[in-house]
Amino acid sequence: MKVFKKKGELTRFQILAEIARQQPHLRQKDIAEKLGISIQAVSENIKSLTDDGFVEIKEGPARYHITKRGIEKVKKEAVDLRKYVDEVVETMSTYKSIWPAIAKEKLKSGEEVWLKMENGILCATKENASASAKVLHDADKDEDVALTNLSGTIELEPGNVFIIKIPAINQGGSRASNLNKIKDIYERGFDKTGIMGTVSKAVVGRVGITPDFEFATPYATVAAAKRGLNVLVFAVGKMTKSMTRKLDEEGIHYVVEDVKKI
Repeated sequence: MKVFKKKGELTRFQILAEIARQQPHLRQKDIAEKLGISIQAVSENIKSLTDDGFVEIKEGPARYHITKRGIEKVKKEAVDLRKYVDEVVETMSTYKSIWPAIAKEKLKSGEEVWLKMENGILCATKENASASAKVLHDADKDEDVALTNLSGTIELEPGNVFIIKIPAINQGGSRASNLNKIKDIYERGFDKTGIMGTVSKAVVGRVGITPDFEFATPYATVAAAKRGLNVLVFAVGKMTKSMTRKLDEEGIHYVVEDVKKI
């Protein structure tokens, strides 16, 4: 936006607009309170506007008067500002109403589709579901597709979290962990795997597991579980508490299993 590009131009515009109202007995204090700036700032700007020929100072109840040149300036900048605001509103309206999804089959623009969650990802399909939307552009299978006019409720059951509590390093770390037990738990099948702590990194490496996330794990776990995914988390010692505290806050079901060798 070119209007108000220079520092202080917006303030000058606002002061001019207040003077243009031609309110009797308008004081610098009134302008300062209206705009949330200091009286000194108002005074400096009025002097600058007067020097530039946009404002005249006269005697009488209405001391400050906007000149013809000042009126033209306010009108032009007001129009520019309105255009800019209209563009922003239009952009935000579009941003809020368009949603991305993965096309489960070939879709055409204007077609009504149904929505469902698969592996934590929103998918658009022609199979009936509890939520629907309208396709904004053609899309091939497995492509991202833009959707609008969403309605209904997407059926989604929250996932569960299984926490494997790993011995801390002063308790033996990975060497004190029951690796066979860990393998048995992992083979039950989980959608995502996360780790917390250096010892967890060593443990998953020893049993051949590649974690999906290892930073901000409590938040990533919650996000995945809320999307219906079952998550396996390796947490070292007291780190388990920070994980369970976050899950309790979010109302997500979890189980904790200690895998320290007996």
